[in-house]
Amino acid sequence: MNETVEHGFAEMVEWRRHLHRHPELSYKEQETADFVAGKLEAFGVEVRRDLGGHGLIGTVRGALPGRTVALRADMDALPIEEEGGADYASTRSGVMHACGHDGHTAALLGVARYFAQRRAALRGEVRLLFQASEEVCPGGARPLIEHGALDGVDAVYGVHLWTPLPVGTVASTGGPMMASTDEFFIDITGRGGHGGMPHETVDSIVAASALVMQLQTVVSRSVDPLRPAVLSIGTINGGFAQNVVAEKTRITGTVRTFDEATRALIRRRIEDMSRQVAETYGASAEVDYLVGYPALVNHESEAERFFRVAPAALPGFAVEKAVPLMPAEDFAYYVRERPGCFMLVGAGNTEKGFVYPHHHPKFDFDESAMKASAALLIAMAESALADES
Repeated sequence: MNETVEHGFAEMVEWRRHLHRHPELSYKEQETADFVAGKLEAFGVEVRRDLGGHGLIGTVRGALPGRTVALRADMDALPIEEEGGADYASTRSGVMHACGHDGHTAALLGVARYFAQRRAALRGEVRLLFQASEEVCPGGARPLIEHGALDGVDAVYGVHLWTPLPVGTVASTGGPMMASTDEFFIDITGRGGHGGMPHETVDSIVAASALVMQLQTVVSRSVDPLRPAVLSIGTINGGFAQNVVAEKTRITGTVRTFDEATRALIRRRIEDMSRQVAETYGASAEVDYLVGYPALVNHESEAERFFRVAPAALPGFAVEKAVPLMPAEDFAYYVRERPGCFMLVGAGNTEKGFVYPHHHPKFDFDESAMKASAALLIAMAESALADES
């Protein structure tokens, strides 16, 4: 483990707990950005602010010429009421850091200080991306890219503290690692009327129910079984009284895939099937399909770097090949533009009670994982900066 990271761990914990007490939702991270910018400026890091909402970029330029590496952390919290009971629990009703972004931000601040203190010997440039609004599409990655976050960048890296993995484990993989995410909203319109005279109506609930069942066949019968995909119905809402045939019913759901061909196929099947099933029942269907984050696909060469670098950076840690995950991440946009790798850092600890899943009201993580996150990002950056241009 990097000795400088070890020595700075206590402050990293302080930063993380401050952010945990004062969470801010996506697109509202003003105080968080102010806190981060203040720390960066105190380290002597050049800061650009208000990029893509409340995103910011810190830049450490080495005294010697060389390559440029970008490192990214996300800053936003979730609309969840915290139930954990820690003394650093959220002070804001209905808002909490339930995914570890406070830890990501604190770890990257530690990395920023590390490189700022070594500017005289640094070859090249380290660019620190503190990104807003990862949790809510369209997200903060693309706006940050549009503001030049990746201009001149040779490689980009990010980490996610991950409680399904135990502390002492890190993981990544080349190729697809996290799924794309799309949402759909299907409005079925029939003809309402009296529940006792159904022959004079077109029942939107019946049509919607039939459609829900038919949509279950999209993955099982239209998608290549060797290509992972998920189509999940989240809600079905229609009607307002027990003796009235509902005129309108809404179905909502999500689609997760790892490749664009499967993603497009499922969209077409949802749109075609919705129209056809509705017409069968004398109703009509309108589909609003929202394309979200693309699949996160790590570059093979950068994943290989992870497997070379991690064992030395984190002695005694288990370095594993990650199983691709269906949750989505807008880090996907960065690795679409530049070579890069996204990595999972184990943060679960059953002995300490850190067992709850991400986005749970009792979510928390073993803070020692922040040391591993910082050490891994530093090691990846130094390895990439040492490569010949």
